[in-house]
Amino acid sequence: MKANSSKNIKAAITAVGGFVPKDFISNQDLEKVLDTTDDWITARTGIKKRRILKGEGKGTSYLAIKAAENLLKKNKIDPESIDLVIVSTITPDYRGPATAATVASAIYAKNAYAFDLSAACSGFLYGMSTASSFIESGRYNKILLIGADKMSSIVDYSRRETSVLFGDGAGAVLVEPSENKFGWEDEYLRSDGIGAEWLMVKAGGSMYPLTQEALDSGWHYITQDGKMVFKAAVSEMANATKEIVNRNNLNPKEINFLLPHQANKRIIDAAAEKINLDKNKVLMNIREYGNTTAATIPLLMFDYESKLSKGDKLILTAFGAGLTWGAAYLTWAYD
Repeated sequence: MKANSSKNIKAAITAVGGFVPKDFISNQDLEKVLDTTDDWITARTGIKKRRILKGEGKGTSYLAIKAAENLLKKNKIDPESIDLVIVSTITPDYRGPATAATVASAIYAKNAYAFDLSAACSGFLYGMSTASSFIESGRYNKILLIGADKMSSIVDYSRRETSVLFGDGAGAVLVEPSENKFGWEDEYLRSDGIGAEWLMVKAGGSMYPLTQEALDSGWHYITQDGKMVFKAAVSEMANATKEIVNRNNLNPKEINFLLPHQANKRIIDAAAEKINLDKNKVLMNIREYGNTTAATIPLLMFDYESKLSKGDKLILTAFGAGLTWGAAYLTWAYD
């Protein structure tokens, strides 16, 4: 790895990739096992399907590898040119070693080091902040950032409050020094542990090891206080979005697209309304994928890549467990 010597380096996303499994659970499938209906789920969340990764021995690394391979093949990138691989996830293959190390080896990024980053649904924004800082330091030239989660591995499908929301998927971006004036412009990231119990997987860490008692109590599954999370998400995601728009003096008419975390359509609508943004500028794929946690924003970039043009002003925003949240301003660097 040769350090970049430029003093004013801006980080830019230069390529995207993605992957979602072919299998899915529809609202109609959930109607058969839960006290719910397609109309109820659609009205409250905007979700129709959630993709599910099936197959023995297939964990989050499988999703991440597929997304990375898609990016590398599509853009004819030599994996040996990559300096660093970051995987943002809350569903790692193992508590240790890091999933990112498995991914880097599988894609033959033999000159890269790798680590995982855990910030739940805000994972991609936190990962972009990290990757951009490494690029701006001039010490690294190619960073592969992947948001990936196999949420089906921690969802109890007898619980309506979580089973209707989450799906599996992965999105990948390549972050490099910008060759034009476009790239990562600004970020506003926050966290507050006060709401940790509102959205969490209680067992499996050092505080509550994975014992038989924990398994019997269902602590190895994700739990959510829906009302508290919804209230906090609407407020903080919208406020963060407004903050990033205001401090960069952006007029809503100047913003090309909002790329919001795909947790709930009502939360997304509230964030767009906070900055008076035309609903046609709000990118969504929640209907088909549900909430893929750290993968939602890069999957939006993957799905809508053909709509993005060089110089487009994009606002990214997310809210997740931790609590973690934030927003960012990005100018798209390529056609």
